[in-house]
Amino acid sequence: MSRTEVTAPPEHHVDAGTHVDPHYERRWLILLVVSLAQLMILVDATIINVALPSAQRALHFSAPNREWVITAYVLAFGSLLPLGGRFADLFGRKAMFVTGAVGFGAMSALAGASPNFTTLLIARTLQGVSAAILAPAALSVIPVTFTDTSERNRAFAVFGAVAGSSGALGLLFGGILTSYESWRWTMYVNDVFAVLAIFGALSLMTNERNPLKPRLDIIGTLLASGGLFLVVFGSAKAELDGWTANIALASLAAGGFLLISFLVSQKYIKNPLIPLSVILDRNRGASYLALAFANIGIFAVLLFLTYYFQKGIGFSPVRTGFAFLPLSLAIVVVASITQEKLLKIFTMRSIVVVGLATSGLGALVLTRTGVSGDYWSIDFPGLALLGAGIGSALIVAVAMGSSGTAPEDAGTASAMSTVSQQIGAAVGIAVLSTFAATATTHFFDSHSTVHRALAHATVHGYQTAFWWSAGIFWSASLLCGALVRSKTRMHASDADVIEELAEVVPAL
Repeated sequence: MSRTEVTAPPEHHVDAGTHVDPHYERRWLILLVVSLAQLMILVDATIINVALPSAQRALHFSAPNREWVITAYVLAFGSLLPLGGRFADLFGRKAMFVTGAVGFGAMSALAGASPNFTTLLIARTLQGVSAAILAPAALSVIPVTFTDTSERNRAFAVFGAVAGSSGALGLLFGGILTSYESWRWTMYVNDVFAVLAIFGALSLMTNERNPLKPRLDIIGTLLASGGLFLVVFGSAKAELDGWTANIALASLAAGGFLLISFLVSQKYIKNPLIPLSVILDRNRGASYLALAFANIGIFAVLLFLTYYFQKGIGFSPVRTGFAFLPLSLAIVVVASITQEKLLKIFTMRSIVVVGLATSGLGALVLTRTGVSGDYWSIDFPGLALLGAGIGSALIVAVAMGSSGTAPEDAGTASAMSTVSQQIGAAVGIAVLSTFAATATTHFFDSHSTVHRALAHATVHGYQTAFWWSAGIFWSASLLCGALVRSKTRMHASDADVIEELAEVVPAL
């Protein structure tokens, strides 16, 4: 296929077919604003983990109910993301960004002030609804604001580094705030981010709506949201009640049926919620798979290492947070190197494939964790390798997931990237938690006479989860190697991607 050459004014190069944001001159400040919003959303997904035991003691709720403080957020967030992405396209990115940030800040304040479990659960659910509105609006701003391809690379590198390191940063913030203030401050801290994001959006962004004003796909919305809700709910119930529980099986089966029905409906509806051209492009499809698989692996590692550090080897919440710093630092450093050097030398496929394989190697190192603890020789290098892989692979995957779309579909493509991450994390944690629990039980039953049998059995369960995480990273690496176009580079113009996408659309 021939390459499209695009000339541009001296001040910046504009790709063919790319919309120029009227606030182009403020693009780096806008990137700071959307990165703050992304940090707030993703930090919230893990910051509560460290604080949950304290919240449980303060509000007097049971251990099974503790799981729902996390699950309620993920259920609302994951199931409503496609609708949130379409809202950004229909009603304007600025309007949805501000709406989502206001809602998230208000519900964070309510969660922090909760007098009982019911209020906390409602607030967490509404936090998820607000995140579903805010997240796709934030991400979709980048490809339409940064029209110069080299600058867009840099913007996605910053955004990817923020997203990739936010889980570990959430654990660090959670440990510090819980230890020195109160678990309630793990919720209140979101309001600082929310106020800054709202002020920045009102000052810097303009609200651009689709001039065609297409009608909202009600049928697709109900099918997609219902299907995603049931899949996440079924996975959560399976983790608690077992994979043979009737409600878990029924929810998973119904969710799968609704999602298949949704995909079929999108082929025939005039104004689909998610145009099939967005997800059937090979590069974007591979990016969504990579994001889903990577988040299964990374969030499982974060969850089980948090348990291991605190319950296994007695780290305090603060020390647990600092123990994850190698992951965050590796992500930031490698994301910068990827943007500055690697993207200029290697194809996107090679970066994603090697990055995911490297993260798998990091998870493999973590399988050597033991009951006595050996942080510097096992956990430190394992986390560093994991972060190095994520820092290179995920910034490229996020960029691929948002590239090559028309401006009116940017919010939808961005929502799909976030859907992949959230559903991957939710379903993956449920599945790997079950595998870990089963491995722990079997080990204890066969080694009950061994000294500290329960401790050894628990760590064996964590090791099993790390083995599965490594396999998932490597599977994602193989899939991306097969799907991503071999010559795809970050500096190729969007016009090329749209030209290649045109080959797919007639077949739909």
